[in-house]
Amino acid sequence: MRILRVAQKAYPDVTGGGAYHVHAMSRDQAAMGHDVTLLTVGEGPRREFRDGYEVLRYPSWGAVVGNDIAPGVAWHLVSHADEFDVVHAHSHLYFSTNLAAAFRQLSETPLAITNHGLFSQNAPEEVFHWYLKTVGKWTFNSADVLFCYTDPDRERLREYGVMTDVAVVPNGIDTERFTPGDKIHHAMPDGTNVLFVGRLVEGKRPGDALEGFVGVVEEHPDASMVFAGEGALREELRCRAETLGIAESVRFLGHLEYEEMPSVYRGANVLVLPSRAEGLPRTVLEAMASGVPVVSSHLDHTAPVVRQGGKTVPVGDVEGYAVALNQVLSSQTQLGEQGRRAVVNGFRWENTVAQTTAQLAEIR
Repeated sequence: MRILRVAQKAYPDVTGGGAYHVHAMSRDQAAMGHDVTLLTVGEGPRREFRDGYEVLRYPSWGAVVGNDIAPGVAWHLVSHADEFDVVHAHSHLYFSTNLAAAFRQLSETPLAITNHGLFSQNAPEEVFHWYLKTVGKWTFNSADVLFCYTDPDRERLREYGVMTDVAVVPNGIDTERFTPGDKIHHAMPDGTNVLFVGRLVEGKRPGDALEGFVGVVEEHPDASMVFAGEGALREELRCRAETLGIAESVRFLGHLEYEEMPSVYRGANVLVLPSRAEGLPRTVLEAMASGVPVVSSHLDHTAPVVRQGGKTVPVGDVEGYAVALNQVLSSQTQLGEQGRRAVVNGFRWENTVAQTTAQLAEIR
């Protein structure tokens, strides 16, 4: 099968769960014998072969709400998409996927779209609600099949008027790579560690993690708050930590390579993710697979997973995060074991690849 994968962002050009998903899916489908080409936006070689698949990059001509505009992607779809058996685009929030949807109106090549999360971390909530009722809905309805991570995700699509067939395929992770163990990253402090993994942007609400951590220090004076990731809020978080009198207990690791992350999780006692919106975050699954319990914001589609190895808290409830973090720390071994079992039983990456590939073959 010849697969044209369309993704605004891909690993290792950028980090993040969605970007790594794109890379790993392309790599593993190529290993299965499929001919995979990744069409993406960014700097670097115009054409590159890596890990068994081809990468074609087009430069951005500008950005709107963090969304790169690359006319070269449109040109490539018009010129070459008919040479493929199927086009597989990732995230309706990106202009490249809107282009793939527009091209589907003119082409016989079927289109699949993976929903990595309905809402943007970069736009105000009222903006993406409007988007989902208009351009987003049209983009989804232009596809032959949509991939969602959970049943609640599928139901939310229906609520926005999306009528396309939906295949629920869990967002698996490598459960052999992310495991409990003794090899801990050198940057992780000694003592009790509360870990945040992700971009330091408003949508992820890292400030809630910091504020909630104050209540952890009261019960665990040796505790550290560790931020793994970069973003515009880093300096604001650093200043806030000083104001709260906890600056010495807060550490910023910055950007870390994906290969380093298993040892980072192993050095944590709990992962905290207070986001206002998510798909089914790889960070949550990676932490749970590593035997690390999770405290996250309560989102209807993620709560059933998180509660198998942690607790959920209403978005913005800082006091609730403090309480939940302390409760989880008091029973972290039991919750960690439960979370590891849940991920191994239900979220293996090899199953994600197999189910996705089978659906693509069905629509070609």
